[in-house]
Amino acid sequence: VQLQASGGGLVQAGGSLRLSCAASGRTFSSYVMGWFRQAPGKEREFVAVISSSGGLTYYSDFVKGRFTISRDNAKNTVYLQMNSLKPEDTAVYYCAAGSRFRSRAPEYDYWGQGTLVTVSS
Repeated sequence: VQLQASGGGLVQAGGSLRLSCAASGRTFSSYVMGWFRQAPGKEREFVAVISSSGGLTYYSDFVKGRFTISRDNAKNTVYLQMNSLKPEDTAVYYCAAGSRFRSRAPEYDYWGQGTLVTVSS
C-alpha cells in the first residue's frame, strides 16, 4: 500500500489542523493505521492509532483530548484532527499502515512521506 499524507501547514498556538492520509490499493480497510511525528533533533514518536474497522483508537498522553484519529474506509483515508495546538506539536507528521494495533514504529510496514506542521507561539 502507498500512503500520501497532506494537510500540514503553519498555524498559531491554539489553532487547529486536519491531516489526511490517502492510501492506494483495495486492502486499506484491513490495515491498522497510525500517526507518528518527528520534531527536529528528536526521535520519531507515536501519536495515535486506529483499528482497521475504526472502532478502536489509542492516543499518546501528550495529545489525548486534543487530537482525534478517524478513518473512512470507503475513501481509503485516515485523518488526524488536531485542536488546541501547541508550539511543541511542531513536527513532521507521518501516517503508517500495519497489521497490529501497536504504538511502536517498527511494528508498521508502510509509511507516508510526512507532512510538516508548524505551530507558532
